[in-house]
Amino acid sequence: MTIQTTRFGQVQLQQEDVLNFPEGILGFSELKKFILVDDPTDDIFAWLQACDEPAIAFPVLEPELFAENYKVNLSKADQESLKVQNSGKFRMFCIVTIPDDPTKMTANLKAPVVVNMAERLARQCVLQDNNLAIREPILQKLQQRVVAYPEKTIKSQSPGLEVAVRLPEDRPTETTL
Repeated sequence: MTIQTTRFGQVQLQQEDVLNFPEGILGFSELKKFILVDDPTDDIFAWLQACDEPAIAFPVLEPELFAENYKVNLSKADQESLKVQNSGKFRMFCIVTIPDDPTKMTANLKAPVVVNMAERLARQCVLQDNNLAIREPILQKLQQRVVAYPEKTIKSQSPGLEVAVRLPEDRPTETTL
């Protein structure tokens, strides 16, 4: 199947690439189907692209890339909704906010997107840990990672992207609105 996006143009995908969000994402409850997009021209972020709304795409990162010792305790409701035990049969992604000044980019650690990989079921879970930030500054931590691993891009260090739809290297960079 093909979806049209404003950021990536036409994206070819299989039905099994779709992540189902039965409750939508916070602020976008009407959007239930997303795909994780791996754009080869972007060395840092993957993108959570809405299937039914071409203009909605969120940059995401796995929290392990910038938040050492990040642990979550999913509520019983989250576990039931995702059909997982808290043992870890899921991947997590944090939505990143990139303001006009990208040096002030932040990630939402308080409400990660949690994906049950086997079921292709996802939910944005609001965690009860009050020590987690909604706007965690991440630029300095990402820069430290680049210095520590200069031969690897940030995104190549992200194990959860095996579920992403990888865009072709030679795709046109222009998109239509």
